[in-house]
Amino acid sequence: MKIKVLMVDDHPSMLEGYKIILSYNTMGYDIETTTAYNCEDAFSVLMSEKFDLVFLDYSLPPFEKENISSGIDLAKIVRKNAPKTKIVILTSHSESIILYDITNAIKPEGLLVKSDFSAEELLIAFEKIVNGGIYKSVTVSQNLNELLSNIGYLDDYNRKIITLLSQGIKTKNIPNYINLSMSAVEKRKIQIRDYFGIKKGNDEDILREAKRTGLL
Repeated sequence: MKIKVLMVDDHPSMLEGYKIILSYNTMGYDIETTTAYNCEDAFSVLMSEKFDLVFLDYSLPPFEKENISSGIDLAKIVRKNAPKTKIVILTSHSESIILYDITNAIKPEGLLVKSDFSAEELLIAFEKIVNGGIYKSVTVSQNLNELLSNIGYLDDYNRKIITLLSQGIKTKNIPNYINLSMSAVEKRKIQIRDYFGIKKGNDEDILREAKRTGLL
């Protein structure tokens, strides 16, 4: 059985490694692989071909003309134009907030932190996904479970506030980035401090706890 696979990563050696690993699949699949190294090339391929499975790196050189800045933007295009295509996101990020945002935005069939998996695990993930399953690597499962247990505090707005603070955005300027008033931002920062167990503290304290707990 032939399977058409698109692999997108800005490190050619990684793509060659993935291709070699998948060639050893135990299910007899004949894998026809197309590769791309950035968002522009990947976009061009996706506009002209359909694939059974797409491997996307999270961080990729952007395609500014089409406002495509990451593997997540490419995944959204795949979901819109080829909803039956299975998506695997590969990322070096292990931060809970990023992993949750990927899951929430795309609901990929596979989500793997690169430092987690071996060649054997990549094969296991591939075969499970091709057969209709969902695969998350160990770090993904652990971090998402911990985050989801407290998701009431860390809804989309609260996670966005933490992310903006980590980017150096001052509290007074946050309403310029999200649809919240200044008073709403301050109330949510109280929720965030409660989540981290900070009775009194500033933005640096929030960021320190976010990093300590693996959210950043």
